Amino acid sequence: MDAFDFSRLGVFIVEDNNYVRETLENLLRHFRFGRIAVASNGEEAIDYMKTLGSASSIIAPDIVISDLVMTPINGLLFLRWMRTAKESSNRMIPYIMLSGAADGAYVNSARDLGVTEFLAKPFSAASVYRHLVKVIEAPRQFVTTTKYFGPDRRRQKQDPPGKERRLKDEEDVTIVYSAEKVVKPKQPTDVWYFRLPNSLKEKAGGGGFKGTAEIPLDLLEEAEQQLERAALDFTTWALDYLKKLSDLCDEALEAAGKRGKHFQEINLLALELRGQGGTFGYPLITTFGKMLYDTTLEGCREDDNAVGIVKSHIDAMRAVLREKIAGDGGKTGRELLASLQKAIESQEVDDKAN
Repeated sequence: MDAFDFSRLGVFIVEDNNYVRETLENLLRHFRFGRIAVASNGEEAIDYMKTLGSASSIIAPDIVISDLVMTPINGLLFLRWMRTAKESSNRMIPYIMLSGAADGAYVNSARDLGVTEFLAKPFSAASVYRHLVKVIEAPRQFVTTTKYFGPDRRRQKQDPPGKERRLKDEEDVTIVYSAEKVVKPKQPTDVWYFRLPNSLKEKAGGGGFKGTAEIPLDLLEEAEQQLERAALDFTTWALDYLKKLSDLCDEALEAAGKRGKHFQEINLLALELRGQGGTFGYPLITTFGKMLYDTTLEGCREDDNAVGIVKSHIDAMRAVLREKIAGDGGKTGRELLASLQKAIESQEVDDKAN
């Protein structure tokens, strides 16, 4: 079975969660990537990329894996900078967006800004590997118009219905074979396609074969062992997040009428829990985290009963960790989910009664 050699490739990880960032870094080391650089948010990432032009000792990364929700600069803003800024060392770099918020609005925003792939949390070793192979094996040609610059957003190339249409398409499109000077077309109807050599595949030693998207068994075993080791620390990390959620609830109860910031922070913490649980063997944490995330989106209720609903989610997730309920939890998991739903309904009934 053919497999790429990643030892000549470099990856830049941008992730604000230390635990997830270290897990990804260790995972890529098990995949045997030669160079791995990290940053904790989009601001640090931009500063790092700016140094590449002046620091000859630093080799530019070949692939970016970036989280979406970060402060002060998130993954979407960093992506826009990579695709449009003059200081960007490689405006066509493959950019994999990683987030627990892989919802339609976020996906569309990322596509419009030129994302290459979108990888949803929770992730597995195999899913990370498949996305990396995809951007190496089958890179999409870049397209530039007056309003867009990025990978071709059409997932599948469909032949036009007739010869005349094909000829017209060729006449309408300007084919570019060099990335040295990337500028926007001047006319709204102009479309440029960049058809460049697949340099990443050549660097990975795959010029003469079709790489497999399936992770080799030896790498899979090593990667799974690494995730298992990381899972040992997940409970500590998750309990810390649940403590932060509980503190925010207490603060919110003391700040009637001024709870917007509290619920915003609760929503961000729920997003993290939603993203990480399944990765480290606790899919119920992902389920409850998503429920809490959806419940605390912008415009949600912020009364005392809403705080009570947040507390019910916290209690449910603490029970999962306390009892070490892995997988879907079977009967216990179903009972826990039913108990949480009942608590939510009870709070809603109290709200209507008042």
